Amino acid sequence: MTVEESHESLEELAELARTAGALVVDRFVQNRTRIDGKTYVGSGMIERIKAAASVHDANLLVFDDDLRPSQAREIEAATEIKVIDRTELILDIFARRARTRVARVQVELAQLEYELPRLRRLWNHLERLGGGIGTRGPGETQLESDRRMVRKRIQILKKVLAGVEVERAEQRKRRAGMTKVALVGYTNAGKSSLMNALTGAGVLTEDLLFATLDSTTRRLDLPGGHAALLSDTVGLIKKLPHHLVVSFHATLEEVVECDLVLHVVDVSRPSCERYLELANGVLDEIGASGKPIRLVFNKIDAVENERAVERLASVYPGAVFTSATQGQGLDTLTRAIGAFVEEREEILDLLVPAADGRTLSLIHERGEVLLREPAGDSVRVRVRLPKPEAARLRKLGISG
Repeated sequence: MTVEESHESLEELAELARTAGALVVDRFVQNRTRIDGKTYVGSGMIERIKAAASVHDANLLVFDDDLRPSQAREIEAATEIKVIDRTELILDIFARRARTRVARVQVELAQLEYELPRLRRLWNHLERLGGGIGTRGPGETQLESDRRMVRKRIQILKKVLAGVEVERAEQRKRRAGMTKVALVGYTNAGKSSLMNALTGAGVLTEDLLFATLDSTTRRLDLPGGHAALLSDTVGLIKKLPHHLVVSFHATLEEVVECDLVLHVVDVSRPSCERYLELANGVLDEIGASGKPIRLVFNKIDAVENERAVERLASVYPGAVFTSATQGQGLDTLTRAIGAFVEEREEILDLLVPAADGRTLSLIHERGEVLLREPAGDSVRVRVRLPKPEAARLRKLGISG
């Protein structure tokens, strides 16, 4: 990691800390050839941190990388200050932000997956009270009991989320005839504001990281009689903890399964292109690379330097520039989505024998039925379908 990347990561950590309600009073960057096994940063840095904490009367240390439980304990013992790492901080924010049952289940699962390996030494002070051949110390018994309870709870939560994924798979199946569009991007880029501006969904919006955790899907009516399903998804972030990627699989799958990605970038950030790159890296991690992507540079109302916007427009041809809060560029964005949908969908007028239940069922399964009415021994159907499905129906010899 370069020095610039280290400072970017630390600035993001500071934003996360502020989102969790902390006041950031100091920060440290260390350049080491290898990690100190005992305290992660070494005794010299520990003394610097301890001195600065004393000056600022700090009561919390947040490390940008994951710490081993033994390292966290050593640092706490040396500084007499509570220590957490980036993953713990993000999990704390997610726990505060989880409002729906599914979000709470996903967060709890991520927390337990993170804590399970850290239970190992929790009861070391009790293990010394018993032991020997043929005996089991009370500490060992308590530790095993805790592990068993955590593993059982993890299994329960995974079953709940498996049910959620089955339910969402059924929803996607019912919506198979509609183009699916996902709003993705770095957290706090304005995705939820765009969702509200385009669909009136009423998604919570705050100037904080991870204001929303749940995916919200709404119908978006488009020019030319077309429509799409627009989904707002959880914000992306650098070093997205593995436990969150696994636990939020049901939510992130909205991105993986979509037909078009609207990559929302906060153009008011001084290094917005860097955040674009970071978000692309996370999209690769979750398996969403290779999707058709349309860049949306949001918050242009907060940009004072118009030349910066002009440069981005030349570097990223086809990008759309919007202000969700001011309504700027929304018509352009809607037309861009409509053009994409029109390229991949077709509206067919079909006349199907009423007795042909299989074909009628196929039409409802694969498309969005706009009109269905009896026509003698047949059924007249107008349906919106992806073009490959329309071609398939034509091969069956169905005509309008």
